[in-house]
Amino acid sequence: MPSTVSFEIPEEVLRASRLTEDELRRELAIHLFRQEKLSFGKARELAELSVWEFQQLLGSRGISVHYDVDAYESDRETLKKLGRI
Repeated sequence: MPSTVSFEIPEEVLRASRLTEDELRRELAIHLFRQEKLSFGKARELAELSVWEFQQLLGSRGISVHYDVDAYESDRETLKKLGRI
C-alpha cells in the first residue's frame, strides 16, 4: 500500500489564492514538473488527472512535455508497481 504525506494549508491562504484544493494540487504539480522536480507521470499523479487531462492542462499553459530517459524509467517503474506492465 502506498504511503502518503499530508500537510495543512490554512484556510485563509486557500481563500486568498482563490483556488480550490484540487486546483492548488494541480498548480503544485505543474510547478514541480516545470522545475523538473517531478516526472510527467509523478506530476500527473499529484494532479490526480489522467494522462490526457494532464497533457491538455500543460498544453493550455504552453508547457512542453520534457520527456527524457529518466522520466521514461520513472513512469515505467510506476506502471510496474501498478501491475500494468
